[in-house]
Amino acid sequence: MNDDSLPIPSLRVGIGHDTHRLKPGGPLRIGGVEIPYDRSLDGHSDADVLLHAVTDAILGAAAIGDIGELFPDNDPKNKNRDSAEMLLLAKQEVAAVGFQIANLDCIVFAQAPKLSPFKRIIADRIAEILKIVPEQVGVKAKTGEGVGAVGKSEIMQAQCVALLMQIP
Repeated sequence: MNDDSLPIPSLRVGIGHDTHRLKPGGPLRIGGVEIPYDRSLDGHSDADVLLHAVTDAILGAAAIGDIGELFPDNDPKNKNRDSAEMLLLAKQEVAAVGFQIANLDCIVFAQAPKLSPFKRIIADRIAEILKIVPEQVGVKAKTGEGVGAVGKSEIMQAQCVALLMQIP
């Protein structure tokens, strides 16, 4: 119960978003999966744009902050940190406040490489990290249609919507 004596909803929705620049040299890491490509994502941690969006989505749904609060980029221990580890720690924080993941719906925005052949592999890896079934993870890939920073292959972005449910 909150201060107004209203019950806390048993379902909670959160959205996560992340953007990283592309830099020369591969491989590309998306959703915990290494994808052959001549470019990679640039960031303080391993720059896995999708796992960062998932992390933010579940933290937001539980109303317990965001990835930058849990893993600040000015903390040297987060330099080159594995985003899968950060996601797992965020899941533990979500469980500590009484919620579990019902499902995730993810989008990766990338002009190249074509991610369609990797979508199921990425969903399986995210499910493995979170110890949920792969059917709880949707992964879609969209191009920038040659427009903007995504379309010019300067950046990649990811979004995720997470549905959490109260742990019975």
